[in-house]
Amino acid sequence: MVSRGDRGLRTKVYTMPTTVSELERWFSEERLVPYRAACDGASGKAVDLYGWNAVVSAALWRTLGHVEILLRQAMHRELLAWSRNHRGDDRWYIACGDYLTARARSDVCRARRRVTKFGKPETPGRVVAELNLGFWRYLLASHYERTLWLSCLRRAFPHLHGLRKHLERPVADLHRLRNRLAHHEPIHHLPIEELSQKALLVAGWIDPAARDWIYAGDTVRQVINRRLRAAPGS
Repeated sequence: MVSRGDRGLRTKVYTMPTTVSELERWFSEERLVPYRAACDGASGKAVDLYGWNAVVSAALWRTLGHVEILLRQAMHRELLAWSRNHRGDDRWYIACGDYLTARARSDVCRARRRVTKFGKPETPGRVVAELNLGFWRYLLASHYERTLWLSCLRRAFPHLHGLRKHLERPVADLHRLRNRLAHHEPIHHLPIEELSQKALLVAGWIDPAARDWIYAGDTVRQVINRRLRAAPGS
């Protein structure tokens, strides 16, 4: 058994020999189906692909996590400023209630319930932390073009030199990616490097310095390169 303090833990875990039959016993046959299919039934390659999918998912999750928090904080900041100025209330999710869709209002209600479920006092910051990426994605939809976007959300992206729709599209792609990562689904067939670049692009529209900090720790390209170098005939 590998000790907790072993610095080579990640490498050893993903290079430890195993078989596709063992993976199917541990994680289910259904889970290995897309990996077998991607490798034309070659069991050894399916094992390698399953391990690599986990590594690249972790790399993407790190970058996407930072971008998601950056995005929601930027939007929250502008919504808060608008609500204070126009409604005198820090609870923008209530002050904007007339603008929000039924789905968005339902998301807010659930978030508020989760905050107070264990006796914590409600604060805007705590409610914001309970709202998932889907909520923020849909605040960028065309439905809000003439209301929240023009009144305040546009200012959350000072380095966006384009239209709202040019922002919504990559955020929608990142939202779909986040859902796949959260459910531990295969992503090896997706344009992984392109998605990583979209995350950094969105971050740069908010704050180039934040984008550069996130990029400095991004390992997606390295993970892809390691796989290419390890491929037969490379």
